[in-house]
Parts: sequence; C-alpha cells; structure tokens
Amino acid sequence: MKEKADINKLLRTLPGVDRILEWFKADPYFSDVPRSIQVDTARSAIEALRIKILDPQVELPGDMFSGSSILKQIKEQIVSAMTPNLKQVINASGVVIHTNLGRSLLADEALENIQKIAAGYSNLEFDLTSGKRGSRYSSVEDLLCEISGAQAAMAVNNNAGAVLLCLETIARGKNVIVSRGELVEIGGSFRIPDVMSKSGAVLKEVGTTNRTHLRDYENAIDENTGLLLKVHTSNYSVVGFTAGVSLTELVALGAQHQVPVMEDLGSGSFVDLSKYGLSKEPTVQDSVSTGVDVVTFSGDKLLGGPQAGVIAGTTEMLQKIKQNPITRALRIDKLTLAALESTLRLYRDEADALSRIPTLKMLTMPLQIIQGKAERFMALLKDLKNERLHVQTFDANSRAGGGSLPLLQLPSRCVGVKIEDISANRIDRWMREHTPAVIGRIEDEFFMMDVRTIQENEPEIITAAFEQLLEEV
Repeated sequence: MKEKADINKLLRTLPGVDRILEWFKADPYFSDVPRSIQVDTARSAIEALRIKILDPQVELPGDMFSGSSILKQIKEQIVSAMTPNLKQVINASGVVIHTNLGRSLLADEALENIQKIAAGYSNLEFDLTSGKRGSRYSSVEDLLCEISGAQAAMAVNNNAGAVLLCLETIARGKNVIVSRGELVEIGGSFRIPDVMSKSGAVLKEVGTTNRTHLRDYENAIDENTGLLLKVHTSNYSVVGFTAGVSLTELVALGAQHQVPVMEDLGSGSFVDLSKYGLSKEPTVQDSVSTGVDVVTFSGDKLLGGPQAGVIAGTTEMLQKIKQNPITRALRIDKLTLAALESTLRLYRDEADALSRIPTLKMLTMPLQIIQGKAERFMALLKDLKNERLHVQTFDANSRAGGGSLPLLQLPSRCVGVKIEDISANRIDRWMREHTPAVIGRIEDEFFMMDVRTIQENEPEIITAAFEQLLEEV
C-alpha cells in the first residue's frame, strides 16, 4: 500500500505539459508531429501516470517518471493517433464479398481511373460537346444500358437508397404489393417494410411465407395500387413446399392492370455464374428482358465494383426517378463513378470480366489453382524452419458472402497453423492486431487461412507476420 505522503510526493514529480513539449523540441522524432497531437498525447500520458499513482494497488517501477520512459509511452500513443482508422487487412476468411471487410475488391482498371479522376478536374457534370452543364449519370448510363439491355439507367449511393428512391417516386401514398416470403432483411437491419414506410408507400402483403400465387397479387390490386414489387431473396432460400410468382408473370399482370412492376435484385449480376459451376442466379439482363419497369441492384456485390445502387428500366420511369429531389441526396461522387465506369467496361467481354474483376475471379477460381496456392503458402511457412510451428492444409468451403448465393459452398483449401505454447485464440488476436491485420478463423485449435481470398502478394506478408510472432511470443 502506498502512503499518502508518498502519493503526494509522486504527484509533485509529474512533469507539466510545457515541460514535456520542451522535451519534444530536443527529439527529432516529434518534428513532423502536429502540435495538437503533441499536446493531446502529453496530457494523456500525464493523466495515465496520475491514475496509476492514485491507485493504491498499482506498483510503480522506479524509472516510471524518467523523461525517457514518459517519451517512450508518448511515442506509442502518437503511433496510434497518427495511424488511419480505416486500414487495409488481409482477408483469409474465405468469404469473398465480406461486408465487414469492405465487400468487393476493385479491378486494377478501376483503381487507375480513380487515381486519374481524383488527381485533377473532370467533366463530372459538364458536356464537352455542347460546352454546357451535363448529367453526372451520363458516364455510366450508356454502359449500363448496353450491358443490361435497359432503356435508361442511373446509379445512386447504394441499393438501399435505390429502393427508397424508386418507391418514393413511383408509389408514395399508394399500396405496394409484395409477397410475404420476400420481405427480406439484409445487413444493418435494413428491412423492406421499413424502407417502404420511409418512402411513404403502403405495404400490402400477399401470400404466405412459403407459397405465393399469381391470384394473390391479382386479388390485392385495387384503385390505390401503385406498384407490384418483387424482391429477390439473394441472402436466404426457402426450400421444400414452396411456390412463387416469376417476374415474367408479374410483368404480364402489371400490364393487364396498368400497374408498374419493380424488382429489387439485391446482389445483381451481369454474368450467368451457373456456367462456371456456381448456383444459378438471375442476371440483370434476365430481369430487364421481361419488360419490368424498374430493376435495382448493388454495385459492390456480385457486380464486383464500388458501393453503389444501380437503377435500370424504362425511359419513362427513369425520367421520373431522376427528377425526384431525393436523387440529389443519394447521388454518388466522382470517384465512385470512375470506379463503376471502369468496372462496367470490363463486362463488354465476359472473359475479361472473369479474369480482371477480383470478385468474379475469386468466385470462379478452379480448385486446382487454389490447391497450388495452398501448397506454395505452406512451403513459405515451413521455410521458417521453426520447430514450434506446425503447418498443414485442410479441405474447406469458401462462401460468396455479402448476402449473395446463400446456399453456395465453394470447395477450397485452408492453410492451418498451430504453434506450441501459443493458443489458437492468442494467434488470432495477435494476427488481428498486426499491421496489416490478418483475418482468419479458428478450427480444431488451428488458426485457419482460406487461400481463395488471399491475394497474390499476401502469403509473403502473412509469413513475415508469423516470423515476428514466433520471435516475440
């Protein structure tokens, strides 16, 4: 127990902020540190010492109040304060479109275009032909129409925004008929009924959770019906005794009663992934070809681009949506447009899209290629020649993620690591705190890393991280 007199003496030995700032002037390390960070970290260090002094249970090392000890603590705080909060991580989870890790990786072409557009001025809303103000949607509209077959198109900040905008434009104050089995909730507690309420539209459920028939929609149509809405259940699947209404049937019913029809595709894809051994997923082209008035989908899921919500459909409907004042609140910036345009251009050739868009490349990667990656990675780890380190490969199943292809299990390979005297939980924590962080999973006391989602240059980085871990722990 510390005596009161000792506590008071220790408190008097604490340096003031001004004194610490004088120490900074003598140390070149602090020359590039902003003044505000210097002051904040100095105050924080003093307060941390004060708390330890006042705590009777804390034993204080003898050199705790030396200038060198205090500066060491402050430098550690400065490293944290000066490091960006948004950091690059290595995704070894096997989840390709990992929402928590930023969803889709961008193609090199998209990254190059972002750099070019960000570094200078652009014709974002300027028509170079007429010399007058233009539309920011023009850079992607023609491409979206070319690829999807739609008459008109635009992009907003995300698919939730796209759905909200469309509902508010088309059906505010009117009934929107939806199958009860399609009232989905996606990540972040975004629910179709909630966004419909915010849009001012009135939800009218039909059918049951597992079975909805065309007659259910038809019986629900009345003079206040504003829209027939179909929601693709991209993040779950109802199996067994089920029945649903196709978009083609719904479009025909809408035309018969002069009621517009909209489909929220959710993930959205321009490629029939079933050709490459994946689950069958409706493409945007499939939806547009039915004659649907509006279809919405995400830009950063199966499309493999930046976060965006794409709206495609008839010229008449898109004109109304573009004129809605809410459009301005949901518009995307020039960097997103640059990335989206470059990604869309790759879809002009399906082979290019599959080989150059990282999301598609990872999803369709052959198991033979994955096996080769796993063997090379394992060899790098074994080259560390540390007797404590045990490495082996395991069969695994990757997932699409991002609410896409929920039933799909992609055969893959994991490299598993076990270290003597270090638990798998501790390895996991250490790797998450490393720079860059490595996000894997724990199975059977092994730290598992699925090589499907590990990028080309990352096995060397992970190996270096393990080498450091073995030295420090």
